[in-house]
Amino acid sequence: MVAQLFHRGCVIVTNDIYLAFAHPSARSEADDATGELYDRISLRDYVSDVEIGAFQAERGTTQRLRFNVVVELLPPPDPLDDDVDKILSYDTITEAIEQALGEERLNLLETLAERVAQRLLAEPQPLRVFVRIEKLDRGPGALGVEIVRRRGSEPAPTGEETAPAPVVVHLTNAAIADPRLKAWLDRLEQAGLPVILCVGAADLAAPKSGVPQAQRRIDLLAIEQNAWVLAGRDARCVVTSTRTELDWAMKQRQISVWAPSKIVLDAVDVPPAHPSDAVSLSRWFARLMGAQRFLAVSGDGTVDADGIEAVSCDAALSRL
Repeated sequence: MVAQLFHRGCVIVTNDIYLAFAHPSARSEADDATGELYDRISLRDYVSDVEIGAFQAERGTTQRLRFNVVVELLPPPDPLDDDVDKILSYDTITEAIEQALGEERLNLLETLAERVAQRLLAEPQPLRVFVRIEKLDRGPGALGVEIVRRRGSEPAPTGEETAPAPVVVHLTNAAIADPRLKAWLDRLEQAGLPVILCVGAADLAAPKSGVPQAQRRIDLLAIEQNAWVLAGRDARCVVTSTRTELDWAMKQRQISVWAPSKIVLDAVDVPPAHPSDAVSLSRWFARLMGAQRFLAVSGDGTVDADGIEAVSCDAALSRL
């Protein structure tokens, strides 16, 4: 509880207020009311350059994050014998941070802190974890969050099955416009495989910008417009933009049409393909999704300029 005492017009800072801004190790010691003895290991002032944030100004650039982490453990029941395998390594903390940062681009520090805490609590030794993360470049001071999580407070496994490996099919505009599209989708549906359809931009002139980041957005939106054109041709083609939606659709063996903006913009590793090279972007997406097969499909079975075979829909379906 934060308390303030007023004396002759001055605010006296109590110990509670001090602890609110103290290092997590001080918070851990003061918050221990159980009387049990804990060991504590800590990581102080670990700084990493990260692209994170919900604001547009935070996209396309990195900012410094400072991590302070304290992990509480029960003392080991047996002698350590100076054996590193019997303790929680400091590397476990830094690896938890780097793995959480490497999963995907995040908007919220709260999400990042939760993922770091969950990873640490998945280890056998930790009982309680304090995680403080601060942005160092968003103003004159440090802006941050701090969370405390105990063993048993981390989300329980859902028990859901892992999403199956999909077949990713890139459709050219000729294939989208082909009158046989419905028959092809019938056959895809009958095959019972999880299918994700990808498209490029429509054969129309897109707006141009001299700013690369703006043009990237424009080109991604052009792809999404064409995804909705495909969805309008057949109700089974459901436009999806998040990994959660895609995983759910694959488990249900439903046909998805990939809207790329969110996954591309949130990718930790920037796709090597520009959105204007839609086939290569689709191939990158297929690798990201762990696809069991990637096919680039046209109406007539031509070959794309970059050498990726673009088979006819009939030939593609014969390969499934």
